[in-house]
Amino acid sequence: MAERQAGDGTVGKALEVLDMVAAFERPVRFSEVLEDSPYPKGTLYRLFQTLTNQGMLSYDPDRQTYGLGVRLVRLAHAAWQQSSLAPIARSYVEALSQSTGETVHLAQFDHAQVLYLDKRNALKPIEMYSQAGKVGPAYCTGVGKAMMAFLDEEEVARIISQQSFHRFTEHTLTSEDELRHDLADIRSKGFGMDREEHEPGIICIAAPILTPGGRVLGGLSVTSTTAQKSLADLEALAPQVQATAQNIAVEAQNWHFPDQATDTIRTGT
Repeated sequence: MAERQAGDGTVGKALEVLDMVAAFERPVRFSEVLEDSPYPKGTLYRLFQTLTNQGMLSYDPDRQTYGLGVRLVRLAHAAWQQSSLAPIARSYVEALSQSTGETVHLAQFDHAQVLYLDKRNALKPIEMYSQAGKVGPAYCTGVGKAMMAFLDEEEVARIISQQSFHRFTEHTLTSEDELRHDLADIRSKGFGMDREEHEPGIICIAAPILTPGGRVLGGLSVTSTTAQKSLADLEALAPQVQATAQNIAVEAQNWHFPDQATDTIRTGT
C-alpha cells in the first residue's frame, strides 16, 4: 500500500480504506479491516459509511460484508480508457500472445510498484500471481526491472529505496547491489529477465516501452514456466518483444499522455 502523504486528511483516509478492502480480494467484514486499520473504530466506521453512501463500497446486509462499489468500477474503467497504455496496446498484446503462445503482460509504475494494466493468457493458461489491476514488486519482476533500468538515476534511487527486497524464492535479488548490477545488464541489452525471482517456476522476458525521447511509458513481458520453456528459449524472443514494445510506443505518440505519468514516478503522488 502506498505510504500516506501528510495533509491528505479525510480523502486520504478514505482512499486508504478502499485500498485495505481491495487487498482482501473478496467480500470482507468490518471487523477484519479494523484489525489491520491504523484508525480507531469510530473513525473507520464513519469512513465505511461515507464510502458506502457514495457508491465506492457496496454492503451485503445478509452476509454483513463490504466490497468495492459500482461507482469505483466506473471510475477505474474511465481511468483505464483515458490515461493508461491498455487501450493503445491491446491489439499488440493480443498479437504477441498469439504468436508466442505465451502469457503477455502490460504494466506501468504505480509509485514504486508495478501495476499490471493488461494480461493475455497463454494457449495453455498457467497459474501465477499477476492479474490486470494487481500490483507487484518492481525489484523481482521482469517488467519492473525493465522499466526501472531506463529511468534516470534520481527516479531509480527513489524506487529502490521503497523496495522490501523480501526473498520470495531462492533466486530473488535481495540487495540493492544485486539489483543495480542486473539493471546495468538490462540497459546494455535492452531487455530484462525474471529468473524465478518472484514465483518458483515462473520466468519471463521483458522490454520497456519508451518514447522517442526515452521516457518510460510502461513495460511489456512474455511469461512462461520452467516446465515449458528455458531462459534461453525466452531470450530468443527478445527481438519480437522489443519490436512489439516499440510499435506500442509509436502508436502512443498519437495519444495524449498527461505528464503526470512522469511526475508520478518522480514524486510518488
